[in-house]
Amino acid sequence: MRSLFVLVVSTSFVAAQDRKPVTPADYASVAAFGEVKASPAADRIAYTLLTWDAADDARKGDLWVVGTAEGRAEPMRLTFDRANDRKVRWSADGKRLYFLGCRKRAAETGPPYDGKTQLWTVAAAGGEVRAVTKEAGGIADYDYAAKADAIFFSLEKEHADADDFAALRAKYAKVEYGHGVRKVSVLKKLDMATYRTTTAVDDTRFIREFAVTADGAKIAVVSAFDDTVLRSEGESRVDLHIDGKIVTPPTECYRAKAASPYAWLEHLTWNADGTKFAFVAVHDAYPAEIIVGSASGSRWTTAKIDRKDKWQVVGYGRALGDPVQFLGTNDLYVATEKAGRVGLRGVKADGSTAGNIEDFFPTKQVLALDFGADEGTSVAAAIVGDGVGFPKLAKVGIAAGGGTIGATLVDPNPHVAAWQLPTIEYVTWKAADGAVVGGVLELPAHAKPGEKLPLVVAVHGGPTTSVKADLNFDPHNGRLYFAAAGYAVLLPNYRGSTGSGDKFLTDLIGRENDVEVKDILAGIQHLVREGIADPARVGVMGWSNGGYLTNCLITLKDSPIRFKAASSGAGIVDAVAEWGFNDEPAYPIVFKKGLPWEQPELYRKTSPTYGLGNATTPTIVHVGGADERCPPGHSRMLYRALKENTKTPTELIVYTGEPHGLSKLSNRRAKMDWDLAWFAKYMK
Repeated sequence: MRSLFVLVVSTSFVAAQDRKPVTPADYASVAAFGEVKASPAADRIAYTLLTWDAADDARKGDLWVVGTAEGRAEPMRLTFDRANDRKVRWSADGKRLYFLGCRKRAAETGPPYDGKTQLWTVAAAGGEVRAVTKEAGGIADYDYAAKADAIFFSLEKEHADADDFAALRAKYAKVEYGHGVRKVSVLKKLDMATYRTTTAVDDTRFIREFAVTADGAKIAVVSAFDDTVLRSEGESRVDLHIDGKIVTPPTECYRAKAASPYAWLEHLTWNADGTKFAFVAVHDAYPAEIIVGSASGSRWTTAKIDRKDKWQVVGYGRALGDPVQFLGTNDLYVATEKAGRVGLRGVKADGSTAGNIEDFFPTKQVLALDFGADEGTSVAAAIVGDGVGFPKLAKVGIAAGGGTIGATLVDPNPHVAAWQLPTIEYVTWKAADGAVVGGVLELPAHAKPGEKLPLVVAVHGGPTTSVKADLNFDPHNGRLYFAAAGYAVLLPNYRGSTGSGDKFLTDLIGRENDVEVKDILAGIQHLVREGIADPARVGVMGWSNGGYLTNCLITLKDSPIRFKAASSGAGIVDAVAEWGFNDEPAYPIVFKKGLPWEQPELYRKTSPTYGLGNATTPTIVHVGGADERCPPGHSRMLYRALKENTKTPTELIVYTGEPHGLSKLSNRRAKMDWDLAWFAKYMK
């Protein structure tokens, strides 16, 4: 019997008039599943539950376990110390769990209780949490070889390259250098039977990710020259470490012969007998691809999976879980997406279907999966969501023709049943050139048919990702809290988004600040024609590429839409500065089809810089003070132009120390409160 364990979404019935209006203050009360892992016998599920805590101003994960049998016990919490527990693995006998965490005790200054990342273990039945590693400075990552009962973990260190200036760099070591001193990794093996540690890999490269076979005999490693994005996005490769030797399977299918040579290599996985490995090559501007490596005698080959009917793998911006895993020896299960929905697809190495289950739950989002075993048959644990409520853990059975959702195992957010939640649907419209564009529409719970609502257009980042039609409380991109405040919210999957076919995705190359802007404007006009949006009350917001497109829209000359308010979050203003200052310079090279001096007109055309004089929309500007992906200089440039030159109402908020995404609860709350106050003032 084959069965599947998934997280499903639903809400209990509460009369509409009795439901609670949602405010930004409610954001902290929502718990989220971090990951799920089925036990080897599939009789239990371990999961991490992420919760916010105002005291430490952060969201952290704790480890839980729940049984799957009928008449099961209640979920049991295994960790309690806010150590951000994550990356869970079951021991081979199903009696213990391993996981990463950052534990700290005031009375102890050294490892493992100095707040650095270490590997920990706890009995699945509950008990004392014990440290497996006690490395100074902590560990970076780990994997578990179940058949060998061995832990592999990576450490990071500095490496000085030998050149003519090495001695001078060492003499003045307290300053920052552009190169010459770099971060590299060492991979260690810990035998759990003898507790003996040996070095498995030390080749002065930086390990971004690794995976070991069940017997521990082979290690697949994604590595690069150093830890910078610059090296990883174009020069990283997959190496195999076998019997003390390094084998580099052919790289052409994901580098030289790929649609773009600048892929990120992610989600390494091995099949059961260690004869095949797979990973995802995630591209900017092009579809993500699955690469499979196979043993052929003493040689290894690599090949790209043929996406025969152009299904698309969930790439970056993915939902939880690994998007590709082996089921048994050769078949893969892949997380795919289409029109705002994530599904599961079984594929063989030649791309043919090996058991397509993406249509088993047509109203649900299958967001993650993990495999265990039940009476010798492979099964999975998965996370599933939809537009009705937040995720729940339930038991689901899979048969040849479909799937059935069983009893709920875990509901981490029962209080949400009493909230006034927006209605969520996926809508489509035609762009100016006739292309069909789609997006998610959120409407307030109290919206009436025929009522014209103020509209907020919330533009997703990426752009090589998409908005999914699930319930999402997202401070960065305006989800839930704007609809709860009475706005209609359109989240367009504009040209360059995933889930609408390969051509739709690649149409954005060389056409930024053009075709996708027209797609968004067409979506607004569609909602106006449908009588949903009030054309006199339209605002726009976004984060990252969504912030960039917000900047494009408010600087557009002769726009058919007059935006009354805008929120620009971590947005790019100047494309040349984007190439020069950002931590991933391949992004503009791909989209602009070359370097700034090779494509000067494209860089100029795609930059809102030259339209700043057109900006008259009252705009609030948000950015993290330590953002390397979209550095604060862009936001300061936008603010200066609005404040000093066009005399447009504006406010600049720099969140001290924050990276590209806001990590602190207080800052996420501040952003939501500021956005709502800003739009309320200018979109009355």
